[in-house]
Amino acid sequence: MSEENIIKHTSSPATIESLSQDLQALGLRVGQTVLVHSSLSSLGFVSGGAQSVISALLEVLGESGTLMLPTHTTQNTEPSNWQAPPVPEAWWSIIRNTRPPYQPDITPTRGMGAISELFRTLPGVMRSAHPTVSFAAIGPNAGYLLGDHTSLEEELGEDSPVGKLYELDGYILLLGVSHDSNSSLHLAEYRANYANKKTIKEGTAILVDGERQWVEYEMLDLDPDDFKLIAADFSRRTENKKFFSEGKIAQAQSIYIQQRPLIDFSVDWMNINR
Repeated sequence: MSEENIIKHTSSPATIESLSQDLQALGLRVGQTVLVHSSLSSLGFVSGGAQSVISALLEVLGESGTLMLPTHTTQNTEPSNWQAPPVPEAWWSIIRNTRPPYQPDITPTRGMGAISELFRTLPGVMRSAHPTVSFAAIGPNAGYLLGDHTSLEEELGEDSPVGKLYELDGYILLLGVSHDSNSSLHLAEYRANYANKKTIKEGTAILVDGERQWVEYEMLDLDPDDFKLIAADFSRRTENKKFFSEGKIAQAQSIYIQQRPLIDFSVDWMNINR
């Protein structure tokens, strides 16, 4: 949506204060550890844009809370796998040979939105080492969440930030996005045992002893196509109602959910239905 259309469809600008109130009404509290997936445009017009959204999140969580956002770099992946959009086969080798290596301090995000892209640049924010599905975080648990994110093959497995969030019994905020953007559900794919589970060939540009290298590896073929269905089944169960809340942050329909029970449910769901 263009900025002009956002203005037309916004009755009053959201502010740090109003966003903070909405976040608290949804369930965010001081001291929590929260992974946020977000769409800035879904909020309507925000005075201060992405900066105000981040400020509101940090204000609600306080100094004892930890905020994490995805800072994925899907442009640094095997080009023959690209579908959104695909590129001509004649380009594949050029991309593999020339793509700059992942560098946490400078490599931009792709498809993560304005909030994640700004967040990764802020003073005090740490970013994990994974060259394709990095996360950024700030707060007391940031080092624990990000520190072991080095395995290319297990990019969203046990030692990834989403695996560490499970260990901390943390939370997920889907801010104007749906569960098909919920990276935590990929952890369930690693844990589940379903019949068509398979790996794919992947590649990425990284620095090895200061030199750029294109590295190829095998990883789990991740598939978010049924994530919305899994989440819908989870939310329908009466016993799960205590684990999540739904409401609006400014104009964005949002979901706040405890990660651990969702993952446990999703593993069982995949074992039966995939």
